[in-house]
Amino acid sequence: MNYIKAFFNYRFLLGELVKKGIRLKYRRSYLGILWSLIEPLLMTCVLVMVFGTLFGRKPGFPLYVITGRLIYSCFTSGTKSAARSIRSNAPMIKKVYIPKYLYPLSSVIDTFVFFLISLIALVAVDIYCKVIPTWHIVQFIPALVFLFILTLGVGLILSTLAVFFRDVEYLWNILLLVIMYMSAIFYYPERLLRSGYAWILDYNPIYHIIEMCRGGLLGYSVSAGRYLYVAAWSFGSLVLGIVLFKKKQEDFILHI
Repeated sequence: MNYIKAFFNYRFLLGELVKKGIRLKYRRSYLGILWSLIEPLLMTCVLVMVFGTLFGRKPGFPLYVITGRLIYSCFTSGTKSAARSIRSNAPMIKKVYIPKYLYPLSSVIDTFVFFLISLIALVAVDIYCKVIPTWHIVQFIPALVFLFILTLGVGLILSTLAVFFRDVEYLWNILLLVIMYMSAIFYYPERLLRSGYAWILDYNPIYHIIEMCRGGLLGYSVSAGRYLYVAAWSFGSLVLGIVLFKKKQEDFILHI
């Protein structure tokens, strides 16, 4: 109850940190927040032109690609921003008491705000591909919830480790590249079935979240096992992140 009470006491500060992150994202940019729409559309065009030729283009391929790209980008941006959140706010942490978890939390929230705005581009591609939404669209809601929880959990872990081990950010960049190729963003999983490496996708929770969103948009259901697997990863990472962050947060001041 004390933690819940403390959260509500600092909710205004959390809002201010989120607004600050949003303002700084595209500071001194002429197009500003419009880049949240332009960037995924441009990247989708490039990926469709290149990989549509290599892997074969099925109906709705642009929608298939942009869905994977947006989910992966949200996870990437959120975790990388959270990893830097404690060190980048070191001057404030040294001067005034603020619950330290607000920094990675605000970083993930403002990333998610831009992600929600970028979904307008997803709607535009959906219209372009002439895909009619079905009742499967409800799968999108739990997928986004799991995405936020997983990003926050991993972000808390990274923000803690990055204070004590500066190489964590560089190692995470390499791992994110591996995760990208394990997420089937621009290729179809059945292509891997012939090579015998398709099993690696089953261990990647981001791939399962992407598939949940694709199922919601393209009109097919995903198995209950996929939901359970993603839920276990999401809540497991969040619990681990909270425990690790709470245990080490008093030592942050000695290393930042």
